[in-house]
Amino acid sequence: MSSFKDLRIVDNFYQTSLFFPMPVVLISTLTDDGKTTCGPYSLIQPFYIAGKDYYAMLLSCRNSSNTAQNLIKHKKCVLNFLPDKKKYFKETVRLGWPGDKPEEKMKDFMFTLEDGLMCREHPDEIFPQVIQESFQAMECTWVDTLEHCEDTKPLNEGEDHYELESYHDFNGITSPYGAHFVLRVDKILMKEKYYNGIINGVTRKDFPPCPVDYGYRDSKYFWYHKHRWMIPELLPMRKTTVASVRYAAERVDPSVKFTDDACEMIVNVPRVFLPTVIRGCVKWAKENGVSTITAKEMQIINDKRNKEKKK
Repeated sequence: MSSFKDLRIVDNFYQTSLFFPMPVVLISTLTDDGKTTCGPYSLIQPFYIAGKDYYAMLLSCRNSSNTAQNLIKHKKCVLNFLPDKKKYFKETVRLGWPGDKPEEKMKDFMFTLEDGLMCREHPDEIFPQVIQESFQAMECTWVDTLEHCEDTKPLNEGEDHYELESYHDFNGITSPYGAHFVLRVDKILMKEKYYNGIINGVTRKDFPPCPVDYGYRDSKYFWYHKHRWMIPELLPMRKTTVASVRYAAERVDPSVKFTDDACEMIVNVPRVFLPTVIRGCVKWAKENGVSTITAKEMQIINDKRNKEKKK
């Protein structure tokens, strides 16, 4: 007999049928008069993370919300990650009341807005502003070309949902009441303390105090978990062998040789990622006229990768 109960799956199952940990963000968008308005969301996650021409986040939301309608009209948004302070979370919950117009929400807005980096690079365009109190923010653009969403129309005054002949699968209007937005990441903005942690090596004190929304809500409360000290757990180290690295290298491109000392420098790379690392080394070797990679060339490749990461 199972030790679990079968819980019925209903609409908004992440709130009603699960305890599901999620981030808490305030999303800045543009109103029709070019002002910034903000709304809270948790259904936001990485979408394209590697191997594409751009990186992207995925937002799921009610298609009649201010945020959705503003994205349909103006394409741009900012994902603002606020630190764990009770007054900040209280304000975030206030901003999430359905039906409030942007001017009503922003009338007593407690946060400070400032221009992001996209505004500086494109002074002739208007972009949503960034919340200054955020520890990090992501300036994004809706990729409306996916699933041919370019002609998506905003709702007319008084309409609260879409009635279409067909709905998209993963981008744009996906149901009478739902929408998904694939958001290209244009800029990641980071406060200096946390920027330095990522660049120089993160310790537990370098993690921002980030609240976690547990999804579940009842008729009275919105529940979240306060930030606590991060606890590190050592990764399992599974070294491969020099012979295994050389074998993998020969399968990638036998025209570029790896010496034993070069292979030794990448024996800690997990086997699943080893071909990708070797292909990067081979590409560098061919671009620089190198037929044999030694520890010296491997160090140059590592230094190049570290410099690119810092940029």
